[in-house]
Amino acid sequence: MKILVTGAAGFIGYHVAKRLIARGDEVVGFDAVNAYYDPQLKERRISLLQEAARGSNAKGDFALVRANLADKAAVDRAFSEHRFDRVIHLAAQAGVRHSLEHPHDYVESNITGFLNVIEACRHAQTPHLTYASTSSVYGANTRMPFSEHAGVDHPLQFYAATKRANELMAHAYSHLFRLPTTGLRFFTVYGPWGRPDMALFMFTRNILAGEPIKVFNHGNHTRDFTYVEDIAEGVIRSSDRIAEPDPNWSSDAPDPASSNAPFRIFNIGNNAPVNLTQYIEAIEDALGKTAIKELLPLQPGDVPDTYADVSDLVAAVGYKPATPVREGVRKFVEWYRGYYGV
Repeated sequence: MKILVTGAAGFIGYHVAKRLIARGDEVVGFDAVNAYYDPQLKERRISLLQEAARGSNAKGDFALVRANLADKAAVDRAFSEHRFDRVIHLAAQAGVRHSLEHPHDYVESNITGFLNVIEACRHAQTPHLTYASTSSVYGANTRMPFSEHAGVDHPLQFYAATKRANELMAHAYSHLFRLPTTGLRFFTVYGPWGRPDMALFMFTRNILAGEPIKVFNHGNHTRDFTYVEDIAEGVIRSSDRIAEPDPNWSSDAPDPASSNAPFRIFNIGNNAPVNLTQYIEAIEDALGKTAIKELLPLQPGDVPDTYADVSDLVAAVGYKPATPVREGVRKFVEWYRGYYGV
């Protein structure tokens, strides 16, 4: 198939594009390669995707469009030049901390950019749009594990509010134009080629440098850490399965996860929450070095715990993330040492 992957130079987008190329798909990446974090890391990911498509054993292909999704003309041009069998929309302005100081970045990327993509899909009659949401939409919810069938209208950060807006926009398009859409709520993704602003990256860098790590909430919160390769497999399987109307959906008791339109929402998480202190211990073991911890209170906008119910994902696509945290952390540390020569 010919598949558009937005954010192909990003952390998750890179892993998804790599798997698609390996299975023989023609991937068109769309990425502005901005400076939110080290652009050289993004450029290296792009180079590896190009090498994967040029290799002697290559099955698929890769081309990159360097443009901003907020540029409607650039998005429309990409859709006029290509007929996409699937669109996987992973480009977004991420990061909870950044959203506290720079909310306009999130409107441009997560609202305007999303609108340009879904509107292009509508006019191109794209068979299926799969897009990234986030576990952060659960916000003030405390009933565990988090279920797609629960309401999510109390976000605790502006970032989460923009991703919830994406889900609502997708439903409107699925209803009005019968555009099949699937939203995927990612739970704390980690692994090789991760973002430098994420905890695993910062902890590893500081521990190796002998510098303190900031441990918020005194290390007492839990996260459903999900290995990036598991996320990528779940994304591709969800993209392959075109969303359909739910014949059992009732307007008297509306289910937030489905609809009488071709619309679905799935959690993708490891379904095995880990305490932050245990996560740090896994990093220390992989590095062979003890962390200097600076214990701090919970940050504004953070939630104490996350835990994904993935039963719907398993039922729909026959897949459940399962990489143990210690194994995933070890693989990240191996990548980090190799990439930075530490």
